[in-house]
Amino acid sequence: MSSSKGARVCRRSLWVVGGALLVVNLVISARIYSGESPVQDERRSAYQYISLFTHVLEQIRANYVDPGQTSYKGLIYKALHGMLRGLDPHSEFMEPEEYKDMRDDTSGQFGGLGIVISIRDGILTIVAPMEDTPGYRAGLMAGDRIIEIDGESTEGISLPDAVHKLRGEPGTQVTIRIFRPRTQEIKEITITRAKIKVPSIKDVRMVEQGIGYLRITQFNQPVGAALDRALDELRGQGLKALVIDLRNNPGGLLSSAVQVAQRFLPRGALIVTTEGRDNRVLQTFRSRGLRHLVNLPLTVLINGGSASASEIVAGALQDHRRAVLVGEKTFGKGSVQTVIPLSEGSAIRLTTAHYYTPSHRRIQDRGIEPDIVVPVSAEEWQRLQLQRTRPKDEQPPESEPEVADRQLERAVSVLKGVLLFEQAALHKMGAALAAVNR
Repeated sequence: MSSSKGARVCRRSLWVVGGALLVVNLVISARIYSGESPVQDERRSAYQYISLFTHVLEQIRANYVDPGQTSYKGLIYKALHGMLRGLDPHSEFMEPEEYKDMRDDTSGQFGGLGIVISIRDGILTIVAPMEDTPGYRAGLMAGDRIIEIDGESTEGISLPDAVHKLRGEPGTQVTIRIFRPRTQEIKEITITRAKIKVPSIKDVRMVEQGIGYLRITQFNQPVGAALDRALDELRGQGLKALVIDLRNNPGGLLSSAVQVAQRFLPRGALIVTTEGRDNRVLQTFRSRGLRHLVNLPLTVLINGGSASASEIVAGALQDHRRAVLVGEKTFGKGSVQTVIPLSEGSAIRLTTAHYYTPSHRRIQDRGIEPDIVVPVSAEEWQRLQLQRTRPKDEQPPESEPEVADRQLERAVSVLKGVLLFEQAALHKMGAALAAVNR
């Protein structure tokens, strides 16, 4: 009896398995017959949600209390603004006028305050003020949060809207209210707009015997040639080591960042890569050209206003152990936006990749950490900025005594140590050669 029961159980199991296989085959056959696939399932889901969007659109047009706000163009533009803004702080939909403003921005001159802004944690934030501009002279600082523009709250504002409100004809005024996280202050400042044109390299000088200093204010198009002129000037004065100041440099062109980094790296050295979806490498930038100062000791000054192209240069020199970074952690703006023109003169700016340093560190939202941390308070930095812009022959008022640039002093002391070590090494080598030749 037990053997016959076992046979029946076995037969039932075979029937169950066979039935299950038959059902699976029927489902697969039906899908093949109907031409459906997982990709088509996704498309069918897309059609479902597009249908939902269309239904809501028509409900708004049919029932919203103010029909003047329910044009197809207006509603779809609003939807596109929200869709792009919901991805990340740097992706955005640009209406025709906003797209035109963006193109004007790349021309090199524009009327505004001279500040670079971004959206950080959902709040309109100053990345850095450009030197010798109205925003810089008004005392705006990296990290300041703009909470109002001309009395209107900036809560939920997009970058194009903020840029449009801050810009205007030279000579006109705009009033902004800022919150300064470092000091918990709220300030209201009225600033007169001006044409903005900032030189890329400033303050080229020798700070100690053999130690040069130069400040890169932004990475615009002629920065490579300007750097070569500055280096030639310093070499004529006996340059043996160099401090590069990238503090409050908000960035600029990727090509200019590569031009600067490759001056101090051997030919073929990796500078930066961009990686898109699924960690796919989109672009690789290596050191090229004929001029490479690979033995010049370097320190680089960075702070929270160093962003984008500044972080690319600092990260590349740090990864290749070509420079000692001194100061504070950088801003963390390391994403790549691609502008895609659309119909009617509009466009979208879409984040398509992230920047990675040679050791594959992602810059976005992380920034670059200095090798030597030298913190500076908001008040100390503001006084340093005032000293920078004061004419050399003008005496500071008694109420504003000179303040030491501790970050620069530390960078110089590092280079002094390197030069002393090199001098000692050369002395030992010379002594050894002399002993061999005796």
